[in-house]
Amino acid sequence: MSRSGSTTVRVRYAETDQMGIAWHGEYLAWFEVGRTDLLRGCGCTYRELEAQGLRLPVIEVQARYLRPALYDDVLEVHTRLTDVGGARVRFDYEVRREGTDGPLATGSTAHAAIDLRGRPRRIPADLRRRLA
Repeated sequence: MSRSGSTTVRVRYAETDQMGIAWHGEYLAWFEVGRTDLLRGCGCTYRELEAQGLRLPVIEVQARYLRPALYDDVLEVHTRLTDVGGARVRFDYEVRREGTDGPLATGSTAHAAIDLRGRPRRIPADLRRRLA
């Protein structure tokens, strides 16, 4: 399994500290942008999944910061769907800046599939097909 996509984000002033360096927590928001764009590219949105009674909360997150992102940098968030289990999905991320060797950051998120009451549920077959 390896569905992938790429999304562009620009580092906003509000996302930086006094030194002009992006705050570490912003990377998680950029991961989310990459993930939602990848899902949209597969033909589904979070809104549609929620209308079907499916939620995909983050149950695990990992991030490794290698180089700083700076105010006004244009970043590419590369997102890859790496696993779809019975009731879990996993995405890997790389945040890159043109002209910089290697990624600025790497990370991953794992998500549980749950129903509206918060109970685990299987990922629907039609969603599995879209993600394959």
